[in-house]
This record gives sequence, structure tokens and C-alpha cells, in this order.
Amino acid sequence: MTLIQRLNAHSSVQAVGGFALAAIVLFGIAPAALSEFRLSLLAKFLCFAIVAVGIGLAWGRGGMLTLGQGVFFGIGAYIMAMHMQMADAAKAHEDVPEFMSIAGISELPSYWQPFASAPVAIIGILVLPAAIAAVLGFGVFKRRVKGAYFAILSQALAAALAILLTGQQTIGGFTGLSDFRTFFGFRLDDPVNRRMMFFIAAGALLLVVAIARQLMNSRYGELLVAVRDQEERVRFLGYDPANIKIVAYVVAAFFAGIAGALFTPIVGIISPADIGVVPSIAFLIGVAIGGRTTLLGPVLGAIGVAWAQTTLSENFPSGWTYIQGALFLVVVGFLPAGLIGLWPLAKQFAERFRPAKPAGPAVGAGAAIVAPVMSTGKNTDDEVKVKA
Repeated sequence: MTLIQRLNAHSSVQAVGGFALAAIVLFGIAPAALSEFRLSLLAKFLCFAIVAVGIGLAWGRGGMLTLGQGVFFGIGAYIMAMHMQMADAAKAHEDVPEFMSIAGISELPSYWQPFASAPVAIIGILVLPAAIAAVLGFGVFKRRVKGAYFAILSQALAAALAILLTGQQTIGGFTGLSDFRTFFGFRLDDPVNRRMMFFIAAGALLLVVAIARQLMNSRYGELLVAVRDQEERVRFLGYDPANIKIVAYVVAAFFAGIAGALFTPIVGIISPADIGVVPSIAFLIGVAIGGRTTLLGPVLGAIGVAWAQTTLSENFPSGWTYIQGALFLVVVGFLPAGLIGLWPLAKQFAERFRPAKPAGPAVGAGAAIVAPVMSTGKNTDDEVKVKA
């Protein structure tokens, strides 16, 4: 077995061990240790972590500063919300959801009707965000738009979607959609079903992390990093950097759509405030603080920042924003690899102060030292053997 094969085998063993440990924590320890309320909060944070995995792939590996992931998160969330609203209305033998009846809307809008079917809703959640990202990516990356221009454009899309949804009364307006009773036929007020939603979110997170790891360790992952660092050189080698970027952008949108679809039944509400500019930046901050160039950094950063926001905002309602901003500045200025980059620094610091090991004997019992004699021009194969 070659050295590279040994390293790959070692990496695979570490990955299997890491996934096993994560599964034990998520499926065993967390449900047993947390209350129903805290478990629901953790499920919400896992949705943010799913979005963060996609951002880590697109931004950390591909160099695309995606400030508009709220767009794809919102598409998945609203499709799920529309399906759940229509399912609740059908169960109550109503023609339109309750909020439409209150607003005086008696006929279901045409763009709602396809999502009354559960299979169509699931397909829409999986396909529509990725398809929109593919169209946007083709138009942007083929024109070689990158850097700050791409970031501003993606942020403008998130702002435009939030403004559009705010003015649409048929989709809830600025208050959004809420009061969901069932999730594919299962009642959401049942504690058992609430716990099952956590397990679904945990399983989805492990799945997207596995997909991202496979992409990062593949030839495509190497090309994505090469495009980030030397785009023109990759183009000179015969690859189209635009296509490589589009794939990462589409995968990130696909993950965000799934996260939004899970967020809706877990939290119980979706509104334009959850998908605009501010949430999109919050996704990015979690990834930056955790460590955008690593696989687990975005996950841990998203969960940690969301947990800190919930915990500290309970005690310091007006101070969390300043704490978050200060932490972001510290990471950007002094820890570009994120908080997960502290681990290699700690190892280097520990090794620096570790006492040196005493050197062992150079020659063992019965060993022979073979020292080649300098050439004299007569016999270049002469050797001197010294018995120990």
C-alpha cells in the first residue's frame, strides 16, 4: 500500500468515526439530555447548519461570497408552508387557508394549487431553488462577475425577494405564514412528532455534510479550490471556471432549500423577516466564525452563534448585536481560519513547550554500519563494515 493510499484510508476511518460520534450525540445524547423546548431550538439551529454547509462549500472552497442564501432558504420554506396550509384547509373542508378567509380571499391563487400535492411540493423544494441558482449562476459567472460585485448582487436578490413577499397578501404579507397543524398528515402538537422533526433535521444535516465531504475530497473539490486561488490558470489548463462555480452555487442553494423546508414545520412560522438581508448575513457570520475553509467549521459556527444569540439575548437583549459584531471583527482580523483554526495553533503552542525526547542509541546490538568509502579512482564499490 502506498503512502497516499494509507493517508486516504486513515482519513476515511476518521470520517466514519466522526459521523458515528455525531450520530450518537444527535440521536442519543441530545434527546435524552434536553427538554422538549431546547430540543426544538436545537432542531432550528440544525437548519441553519445545513445552510452553512452549502456556504462553506461555495465561499470557503470556491471563494464566492454568497450574501443571498436567504433567497433559496425562503423558496424552500414558503413551498413547505403553502403545502401545509392547504393540507390543513383540506382537512377542515375549507377551500382556502384560514388566513385567506380572514383577508377576504375566497379563491386559491393559481401558483398555490400545484403545491397542494405532497410529491409536487417535495419536488419543488428540491428542484426549484437549485434551478433558480443555476439560471442566476449561468448569467453571473459566464459574464465573469465575481468578488464584491457578486456579493452585492446576491444581497440585492435577497432584499428584492423580501420586499416582494411583504407586498403579497396572498402569501401572508409581512406577517408571513403560520399556525400549521399537520406535517404530511402528522400532528405538530404531538410531542412525539416534534421529536421526530428533530431527528429528520439531524439526519438531513449528516447527509448534506457527507455530500459536501465527498465533493471536497473529489477531483471537483480540487478544481474548486484551484478556481478560488488561480482562476486564470485553471482556464489556461482547459477548464471553464464558470461551470465549476455554478455547480457549487447550485449545491449551496439545494442545501438552503432543504433547510428552509425543515425550518417551517420546526419553528411554526415563516415570514419575509426570516429570509431577507439580515438573515443572509447571519448565515455568513456563523460560517466565518466557525471556519469557512473546513468541513465542520461552518456547522459548529452556525450552531454556536445561533445558540449564543438565543442564550445571551435572553439576558442582554440589546447587547448581542455588539457581541456578534465584535466576535466577527476578531475572527476576520486575527483568526481568518475561524475559531476552529485555534486547534492547530494550540497544538503548535503545546509542542513548542514539550520537553525533547532523549535520543536513542544510534547503533543496536549486532548491527552493522555500512559507510561508503570515497572514490579513489580504483574501486568505487569498496565498503567498510564496522561490527558493533
